[in-house]
Amino acid sequence: MRLSNLADYAVVTMSAAARHCGGGRTSASELAGETGLPVPTVQKVVSKLTAAGLLRSTRGAGGGLQLARPAAAISVADIVEAIEGPIALTACVDGTNCAVDHDCSVKPHWPIINSALRGALADIPLTQLTRSKEMA
Repeated sequence: MRLSNLADYAVVTMSAAARHCGGGRTSASELAGETGLPVPTVQKVVSKLTAAGLLRSTRGAGGGLQLARPAAAISVADIVEAIEGPIALTACVDGTNCAVDHDCSVKPHWPIINSALRGALADIPLTQLTRSKEMA
């Protein structure tokens, strides 16, 4: 399993945004500069993260971007789901796109596996990603 580039960029962007906590607002351009990502990519990611309620965008003088809730209350699972949708390793869990017929003996187990994966990602708060490598 591999995250899409956009989900990866969202985690990187949110980590950068979290480093601004308590220090006021930031901008997509500033986040792009800090992360090395192209401005249009960061703008696209920011739009999705804002729509998901993870970032708050304020227009006008003194406006900008800030986390919508404390970094400790935002998990990697929240960020990934904002970009990718529900975390699932297979498409057949919801009854569509299953390559195997209805007699599949593994299908009942996928929700357990997906839950375990989501739980692992939910256990990693954004604050953990903002620490330096020495502290992690």
